[in-house]
Amino acid sequence: MIARRFTVTGQVQGVGFRWSAQGEAERLGVVGRVRNRNDGAVEILAQGDRAAMDAFAAWLEEGPRFASVADVDAEPVEPFEADSFEITR
Repeated sequence: MIARRFTVTGQVQGVGFRWSAQGEAERLGVVGRVRNRNDGAVEILAQGDRAAMDAFAAWLEEGPRFASVADVDAEPVEPFEADSFEITR
């Protein structure tokens, strides 16, 4: 099990990014949470097996249909307790 904090920048708010990320995470078996930040970025705390996390990271590079992803920063974090993927704030 690996865990990462992703920060996604670009045109990623107001385009359904959080809901799409939740759907993709659930499809892949990734748990965690996603939120909009005040600076216009989207932040995701995610955890899953390596294959699922690699697939999720690849999806984040593209995002949903109306998003325009400029950059995805990923940093490893300590594993955490979660049993679902939630949209917060």
